[in-house]
Amino acid sequence: MYIIFRRITRIIVFVIFAVVHYADSRCTEGCGLALASYRFSLSDDDNVLEKVSEISVRLFSNISALEILSYSSYINRSEGYSIRRISIPFRCDCLNGDYLGHVFPYTVYPGDTYDSISTFDYSGLITEEWLMWFNSNRVRTLMVIVNCSCGNTEVSEDYGLFITYPMQAGETLESIASSTNTNSELIQMYNPGVNFSAGSGLLYIPGRDKFGNYPRSSGKSIAGTAVASLAGVTLLVCVIYLGIYRKKEQKVALHISTSADQSHPSGQGLLGIAVGKSVEFSYKELAESTNGFSISNKIGEGGFGTVYYAELRGKITAIKQMNRQAKSEFLAELKILTCVHHLNLVCLVGYCVDRYLFLVYEYIDNGNLSQHLHGRDTLPWSTRVQIALDSARGLEYIHEHTVPVCIHRDIKSANILIDKNFHAKVGDFGLTKLVENGNSTIPTRFMGTFGYMSPEYGHSGIISPKIDVYAFGVVLYELISSKEAVVKEDGVDEARSLVALFGEAHNHPNPIEGISRLIDPKLEDNYPSDSVHKMAQLAKACTEKDHERRPTMRSVVVALMALSSSMGD
Repeated sequence: MYIIFRRITRIIVFVIFAVVHYADSRCTEGCGLALASYRFSLSDDDNVLEKVSEISVRLFSNISALEILSYSSYINRSEGYSIRRISIPFRCDCLNGDYLGHVFPYTVYPGDTYDSISTFDYSGLITEEWLMWFNSNRVRTLMVIVNCSCGNTEVSEDYGLFITYPMQAGETLESIASSTNTNSELIQMYNPGVNFSAGSGLLYIPGRDKFGNYPRSSGKSIAGTAVASLAGVTLLVCVIYLGIYRKKEQKVALHISTSADQSHPSGQGLLGIAVGKSVEFSYKELAESTNGFSISNKIGEGGFGTVYYAELRGKITAIKQMNRQAKSEFLAELKILTCVHHLNLVCLVGYCVDRYLFLVYEYIDNGNLSQHLHGRDTLPWSTRVQIALDSARGLEYIHEHTVPVCIHRDIKSANILIDKNFHAKVGDFGLTKLVENGNSTIPTRFMGTFGYMSPEYGHSGIISPKIDVYAFGVVLYELISSKEAVVKEDGVDEARSLVALFGEAHNHPNPIEGISRLIDPKLEDNYPSDSVHKMAQLAKACTEKDHERRPTMRSVVVALMALSSSMGD
């Protein structure tokens, strides 16, 4: 992983300096000081020193508030009502000998997303894409890497202190020059080719010291001017990365295909896929860790395979054994979970393609949601709300933060796994569909589980993120009632969907009374009625027949966050 990281950073540096015609693609040393321009809101009642101290402690490794303010005196403090910019002083390091930057650790809080951390917490000093890249395997503490510049004597020896400046929507070259008390020609000189009206990206602006002077440059560096538009450069880097590693990925794909075909000579070879971030295990390892795939190690069984408990290389894992006919599902999960990482998505550890197809996951201690709801357990209402919020966050992530968009296609209570702390992770990505820009398409075959399938998908095969929203609405109804998605009532010959059952309750002359009759009796009276009815209303919105009227998963997350917050009041 470290070697890959070094190669990627070298590629990034190469692309960056191809953009601005720099020949040197390495740094040999950093410098003792750089500045980061940070935007934050400040009300008339706020104490500036206290506010800056709070920002420093939470985001910038306890840099002294007084030190920060000593570099911020020249910043225009009236650029907009309640909005201020301060300059954060920090050491500009040569990271891995490849590029200039500084690592700030960030502790993740409930409700955080890559987007909120990059856009709001760090006000654009790092992009969402870069934050995700550097933290693909991190959960609690993230590395926030702020790029910087030490100046470049080949451009000018007169400037040795630079501000990393994230552009904001509506800013122009002239307004930036005015707010930083800098000459516009000077800004252009260090940011060639930048579109200053883009409203995003990083600039590198010569900065002044505490005395209002421009410190001189002490040496040559690969100044970060080239990363002025990180979002665009990231895309270019990805294209080059795919090109460089395509041969390597093809070799991995060939290995999968050959291994599988040797075990099943009559079978067709598997399609190619990149699996660089997953560990390849041997069949012998898996067999030994499961006592020869013993029944005593069996912990589950689904439509595409059997799941076994295993202690593998010192870790407790769950191994799914799949037959050759499930190769499409195997590749779908491998492709998605190799690239997508989130606290509320099950984590893939590795794979094996010897004799059968195997996927190795992190072990989730507490089974799945269906087992808890439809068994003898009584989940407290607060736990149900938390499980709903956790799984909604996982879905929101694959809908909003992946390119192409991932559509799960098999959301149900059995695919929501519960850990020992009763937090939820979405699992089983075997039916996941990748859709460019979230646009609908027509699948070649219908896949999913009856009772969770949305009307437009069941009738016409239309596929979009809204089919996951519909299925999630069914899960919300399950959380309220502990009933199956398809209900067989006593004395009634025909089974009915849970959506239809709740539809009648919503249309009852007294909807509150109608819904109350469906609440899980195991809860007895230990639930806040208002909270239950709000979740029922959210489930109703999610299961609208017209898919365009359903909320996005981002809206669902916001609604459940409000519901969860009210539980703590």
